Amino acid sequence: MVKPISLHGHEKSITQVCYNREGDLLFSCAKDKHPNVWYSINGERLGTYDGHGGAVWCCDVDWQTKNFLSGAADNTIRLWDVENGMMLNRIETKSAVRTCKFSFSGNMVAFTTDKNMGQPCVIHIVDTRIFGSDQPMITIPIPAKGPKVTSLIWTENDEKLITGHENGDIVQWDVKEHAKCNIVSDHAKSISDMQLSPDRSMFISASKDNTAKLFDTNSLECLKTYKTDRPVNSASMSPIYEHVVLGGGQEAMDVTTTSTKIGKFDARFFHMVYENEEFSRLKGHFGPINSVQFHPDGQSYASGGEDGYVRINTFDKAYHDFKFEA
Repeated sequence: MVKPISLHGHEKSITQVCYNREGDLLFSCAKDKHPNVWYSINGERLGTYDGHGGAVWCCDVDWQTKNFLSGAADNTIRLWDVENGMMLNRIETKSAVRTCKFSFSGNMVAFTTDKNMGQPCVIHIVDTRIFGSDQPMITIPIPAKGPKVTSLIWTENDEKLITGHENGDIVQWDVKEHAKCNIVSDHAKSISDMQLSPDRSMFISASKDNTAKLFDTNSLECLKTYKTDRPVNSASMSPIYEHVVLGGGQEAMDVTTTSTKIGKFDARFFHMVYENEEFSRLKGHFGPINSVQFHPDGQSYASGGEDGYVRINTFDKAYHDFKFEA
């Protein structure tokens, strides 16, 4: 189905992959402290953003491909110049940075810090134009008994945030009011990833409860459910077809040598509308897939695995010719 390019640049498990808006660059971060940037067309590594002192849990790039963002277990979130790899500034936090995202305009950053070492889980919002440790931030603490944030996205108008939590809750927040405005509990276990549709009217969530779900961004109504037999770590929507790709596998601690033989680490493709119509599986990684994302032109997708590899998978003619029977 595809011709993969395997990218060798990380020494430890991949935590996230993301494309820039044009799709010519692919960014990856891992537990090895060194986020990378690659040419997506041929897999050439362009550079590394060096400075973190711990596992990098999350990364993002703004719509202009001007600034790159990375959050890590070293209790920092860092803003980088994409082109020259220089760190522009950083914010010191009191616990690990788990999620980070640029707003649609690129003028704001939202990130969350973990509930550990006696610190609460907190949602932070900061203006990128005054990004730095001494600048004021909006903070929304999650109550002490509340579930920590494991995934985060912005809505298109930059007025709301949506967070996924370790208990399966999905919460919508009003940024100006710093208040919760909607909550749904359609997932039974931790949300591991959320990604927006190209027009931002919907988003897809991936969960440890072995499902991915499609939601309306404004109402949080659950529109579709995609069921598998293993935890789903990441899910992405095609920009050109009604297709979704799911990546996952067992928890790393449960992985055995037999797992690779029975195909537990396939990327799985579902029809977006028909839900249970899984139409393809793709092998490649030697461990759970931790992050997947369609290329903005829909001609390929990238995946990052527990095995430390990033793979760019380009679709062949058969994929584009494939049609569902009505």
